Amino acid sequence: MEFEAVIGLEIHIQLQTRSKAFSSDSSEYGALPNTQVSPISLGHPGTLPKHNKEAIEKAVKMGLALDCSITEINRYARKNYFYADLPKGYQITQFDTPLCVGGHVPVKTKEGGSKNVRLIRIHMEEDTGKSMHDQDLHDTLVDYNRAGTPLIEVVSEPDIRTGEEAYAFVTEIRRLVRYLDICDGNMEEGSLRCDANISIRPKGSTAFGTKVEVKNMNSISNVKRAIDFEIERQKACLENGESIVQETRGFNGLNGTTFSMRKKESNNDYRYFPEPDLPPVLMTQSEVERIRGEMPELPNTLYQRFTEQYGLSEYDASVLIDDKHSAFFFEAVCQHQRNYKAVANWVTVPVRGYLNDQALGMQDFPISAPTLAEMIALVDEGVISHSIAAQQLFPALLQQPNAGARSLVDSMNLATNNDSSELESLAKEVLALFPDKVEAYRSGKTGLMGLFVGEIMKRSAGKADPKMTNGILQSLLNTPE
Repeated sequence: MEFEAVIGLEIHIQLQTRSKAFSSDSSEYGALPNTQVSPISLGHPGTLPKHNKEAIEKAVKMGLALDCSITEINRYARKNYFYADLPKGYQITQFDTPLCVGGHVPVKTKEGGSKNVRLIRIHMEEDTGKSMHDQDLHDTLVDYNRAGTPLIEVVSEPDIRTGEEAYAFVTEIRRLVRYLDICDGNMEEGSLRCDANISIRPKGSTAFGTKVEVKNMNSISNVKRAIDFEIERQKACLENGESIVQETRGFNGLNGTTFSMRKKESNNDYRYFPEPDLPPVLMTQSEVERIRGEMPELPNTLYQRFTEQYGLSEYDASVLIDDKHSAFFFEAVCQHQRNYKAVANWVTVPVRGYLNDQALGMQDFPISAPTLAEMIALVDEGVISHSIAAQQLFPALLQQPNAGARSLVDSMNLATNNDSSELESLAKEVLALFPDKVEAYRSGKTGLMGLFVGEIMKRSAGKADPKMTNGILQSLLNTPE
C-alpha cells in the first residue's frame, strides 16, 4: 500500500522587543540566568500584567505579510498546565480570538512549481522559562529570563506533504521575520522554534491518520530530517500491523531519529478560560493600515521585480532576496549601473564572500553602491579587466572605500594595456616558447588558446586587453609560417 504524509507546522517566533509581553523586564538574549525577572514575570500573587504595544504591532506586520485577516477585538486566555519552566502555573495566550486568521505561505515544490500552504491562525502568547538538563548531575535547573518573552505562533493547515515542503515553509517564515525586523530567526538560540504534526494515510484517502507531534528541532535542516524519519517510522509501524500512538516525540539530531516523550495533550487538558487581568485589545482598521504603511517591500515583490524588470534568472533573484540588505544594496547599485547581471554577480559572489569571511552583515559593507557601480562600469568600458577588478581594485576599495574606483585605477596603474604593438610582441614571445603547442593548435586543438592568453596575461600583470589579445593571437596562429 502506498501512503502519503499529512503535515502541519506550528512555528513559535520570539518578537524582538525591548521588554517582555506583559511586564517591563528586559527580553535581551544572553544575560546571566534569572537576572531579567520580576514579580510579574515570576507570577507572584497580586501582580498584574500589562500589554506590550510594540509586540502587538510586530505580530500584525507578520499577519499582513502572510495575507491574514486581522481580528478587531482580541481577548486573551489562560492555558493551564504545570511544568517547572512555567512560574505562574499557566501561560497567557490567545484561544478563541487569535490576532490573525487565515492567510497562506507560498513554497516551492520539488517539481519546480509553487503551492500555497494555508494558515489556520497566528496568535500571541508569552514564552516559558528554559529548563537546563545538562548543567547539574542530579537536578534540572531553570532559567526564567525567557519567561514572559512575547511570542507569536504561526499554525498551518495540514497542507504539507513532504519534509522538503516543510523545509521551504520554515525557510520562507524565517526570511519574512528578518525582512520585517520582528525576529532574528536564529533557531539555534531558540528565537524561532518549530513543532511538526505528522500523520500518514493511504494515498487517495481523505481521512486523517493518528497524529504525532515532533519537537526539539533546532535548525531548518533538522525539521526536514525529523519529518522524513517520522514518515518512514509510521509507515513501518502500519506495514508491521502496529498502531500509531498519539504522542509528543523529540528529535535526536545526532542520529536523526525521533523518540517518545509523553502522551499528547488535548485542548481540554489545558482548561482554557478568559484571562481576567488583561483587557481586550482593539485593533481598528485605521491602525492596521498605519502598520501596513511602515512595512518594507517583501521578498516575493522583490523577486518579481528582479526577474521581470531587471531580467535576472530565477536563481540569481532567489539568492539576492534571501537577505533583505543584499536585495536592497543590489537595487541601490542598479540606480547607477544598468548591467544588472554584472551587479547581481558582484553582490552575490565577491561582496557576499567578503562579508562571510569577515563575519559581517550587508549593512556593514564598506563600499558604497555608486562606487561599486563605477567599478563595474570600468570593466564594461574596457578600462580594466574583470580579473584586475576582482583581484586588485576590489580589495583596494575595501581598504580605501572613499578613494573612488577610477582614481584608484589611475594611482595603482591598473588600466588595461591596449597597445597593439606591445601586445603583438608579447604574443610572438609566448608562441615562440611553445612551438609544440602552436603545432597542436594548428592541428585542431583550439582549446590551447586559453593557455596562450593566460601566458600573455602573466607577462602583462593581468593588464592585457583580452579581446585585443585574442584577436592578435588568432591572426598570428592562422597565418602560415
